Amino acid sequence: MIAPSALALALLSPSHAPSCPCRYPLEDPPQEARPFAEWPDNRAHEPHGSEVHLRNLRQLTFGGQNAEAYWDVSGRKLTFQTSQPAWPDEQIVTMNADGSDKRLVSTGKGRCTCSYFTPDAQWVYFSSTHERNPGPQKRLDMSKGYVWMVNPEMELYRREVATGALEKVLSKPGYVAETTIAPNGRFMVFTGAWEGNIDIYRSDLTGRDVRRLTTEFGYNGGPFVSWDSKKVVYRRGPLVKTEEERKEFSELLAQNLVRPNRMDIWVMDADGRNKRQVTRLPGSSFAPFMHPDGKRIAFSSNWEDPKGREFDLYIVNLDGTGLKRVTHTPDFDGFPMFTRDGKRLVWASNRHGAVPRETNVFVADWVE
Repeated sequence: MIAPSALALALLSPSHAPSCPCRYPLEDPPQEARPFAEWPDNRAHEPHGSEVHLRNLRQLTFGGQNAEAYWDVSGRKLTFQTSQPAWPDEQIVTMNADGSDKRLVSTGKGRCTCSYFTPDAQWVYFSSTHERNPGPQKRLDMSKGYVWMVNPEMELYRREVATGALEKVLSKPGYVAETTIAPNGRFMVFTGAWEGNIDIYRSDLTGRDVRRLTTEFGYNGGPFVSWDSKKVVYRRGPLVKTEEERKEFSELLAQNLVRPNRMDIWVMDADGRNKRQVTRLPGSSFAPFMHPDGKRIAFSSNWEDPKGREFDLYIVNLDGTGLKRVTHTPDFDGFPMFTRDGKRLVWASNRHGAVPRETNVFVADWVE
């Protein structure tokens, strides 16, 4: 999803000043390389016996690494990112809610992340390095410990669904990614790293009127707008309290890196006011999404095994009470998102992979 690459998280081995959008000539994304052409649309599975909230579980992807699948407003379409041998790095693909009609949206070049439909479903937004670097993202140096790359080559684009036209929306001298769009269509939020910190910003859908929503020094990222467009849920690292902690964070950021070993879930108003910490858990909690009732947040965490790679989905009340585990597989489960009516859930999981640590997209009916 990226500095925090969606798939880096899934695998956890030990995702210039703006002007008007730049309109590209009509350019259809390359369709000749379609590694998913032979996949079935979907496959049914039984949920784990303890997964009482899930019913009618279906797998929608079947090879490589697939994650960060997000609904359109209607609940009929999904957009996700995938890593396949045909492409140098992760690319953006859309599909129907049943897994049919998979289509490449990005250019097939560079590394892409964090795609999202506009409320009218006319555009798909995503971040990509295809202009600044059409090859794969460089490998990380894990001698520094477990780190994410805050890729400064990421720029924000949008693809028009009907015509295939590609536009650049936002470019900065640093990382711009993790974009989600308010269902009312009035603004988008995203993560940026061009002002000496990693912060959450908002702007209109053309990239104008950029406003910084977080000012606390340290890591702030992964924002999602609630279905009523009034709240933003996000992840943030622990508060930087000492000069030594500030120095370590700044030195890593100067190398376009961040250490994500400890994160919690926060919520704020859509204008950045009234920030509140929701979780206080060991380990790393991320990928929050607010239930349509506006009272609960689903998220992924390894808090029950903070040094391990088993992430599960949880749901918690906005005040931090009522924490409940949703998934129960011994593998990674992450990136949950509810449909607007709250009846369906999509997420990424290592379950039922053809090879160890393969990550795929799953959907299920949500049962209260």
